[in-house]
Amino acid sequence: MTGAEISETGTEDIDAAILEIGGRARAAAAVMADVPEAAKNAALHAAAAAMRSNEAALLGANARDLAAAADRGFNSAFIDRLTLDSDRIKAMVRSLEDVASFPDPIGSVAAEWTRPNGLKISRIRTPLGVIGIIYESRPNVTADAGALCLKSGNAAILRGGSESFHTSRMIGDSLRNGLKAAGLPQDALQLVPMTDRAAVGAMLRMNQHIDIIVPRGGKDLIARVQEESRVPVIAHLDGNCHVYVDAAADLDMARAVTLNAKTRRPGICSAAETLLVDKRAHNSHLAPIVNDLIAAGVEIRGDEAAQAVDNRVVAATAADWDTEYLDWIMSVKLVNGVDGAIDHIEKHGSRHTDSIITEDPAVAERFVGAVDSAIVLWNASTQFADGGEFGMGAEIGISTGKLHARGPVGLEQLTSFKYVVRGDGQVRP
Repeated sequence: MTGAEISETGTEDIDAAILEIGGRARAAAAVMADVPEAAKNAALHAAAAAMRSNEAALLGANARDLAAAADRGFNSAFIDRLTLDSDRIKAMVRSLEDVASFPDPIGSVAAEWTRPNGLKISRIRTPLGVIGIIYESRPNVTADAGALCLKSGNAAILRGGSESFHTSRMIGDSLRNGLKAAGLPQDALQLVPMTDRAAVGAMLRMNQHIDIIVPRGGKDLIARVQEESRVPVIAHLDGNCHVYVDAAADLDMARAVTLNAKTRRPGICSAAETLLVDKRAHNSHLAPIVNDLIAAGVEIRGDEAAQAVDNRVVAATAADWDTEYLDWIMSVKLVNGVDGAIDHIEKHGSRHTDSIITEDPAVAERFVGAVDSAIVLWNASTQFADGGEFGMGAEIGISTGKLHARGPVGLEQLTSFKYVVRGDGQVRP
């Protein structure tokens, strides 16, 4: 944190402020790259303790953000992403402690070998440097991103959404207090102290200080970052996730998994947005699953077959198959077996997370082999698409790209590597 909120009177002032933050982050990154694991863990535990002891103040800050969001008319799914309660604060605290418990990736040897001339070559993990993270309403991203950057020896510049400004600032204060308690530079974690969108543009242009940009938010934000950034980007577009129910699916399992995939938290990127059902399961599976979803409060937008099983199903438009609702809405379509599901996902999916429900191993292997998404599940809810659920601790997000990182972006994905070559006087002929 850089103190009081900066006046947003001009782009030049914002550019200068972001440039100053970047310079301090670069200096802090040089220190963090060589910090012992024990000091990083101490900072994380101190941050967790500060967050735990400041729960009342954190809930108060969140209440301010929630009141402002309600006044602005945000929908229920958005409000859910923004909301903190005691359990969610406890989850953030556990996340900090979990990251502290993971092995330090920095300095680990990813591979080593000896050449015939006696040169010993090692590939060793190193920090990325300064990571800029641009995100929207979910305040827990502040804790997760800060913890992961700290443990992986990076410095972080966090620009949260205006909707979570007060909440994120309180979480950031806990992290900075943890750094201070461990004797580490507080500038290793800085929150942009302004809500003007010009700050985002300034970060995207600051390739002299920021090594990687990680955006986490809606499609418009991601598109802007990918179009404007002069800095390499680790990103995903929308989470248009699918559940495919095969004719060989156990009905009880299909009902439970589909309901969880949509309704556990409909406002997160791994929530299922489209249900695909094998035509051969039309009579046995479609109606019970649709009824479960409607009973839970989900609006169903379906093709003709889905409309025929329940008069509460409204007609889907062409746009529905491409839409990430992040809300209590789901599109439903009958497809011609697993190949029909694969074809639909290829045309309409966002390469984020897709699941198949079937008891036929051959069909499952066909699906997981052919669906080109970052995460593909068999007989499990899409809501498991999460670094913590994968045993990776916290995550910054799910990358749908194929370069550097794919899937959950955790500690290992926030590192690069260098080659260290050890010789005893070799010269090249």
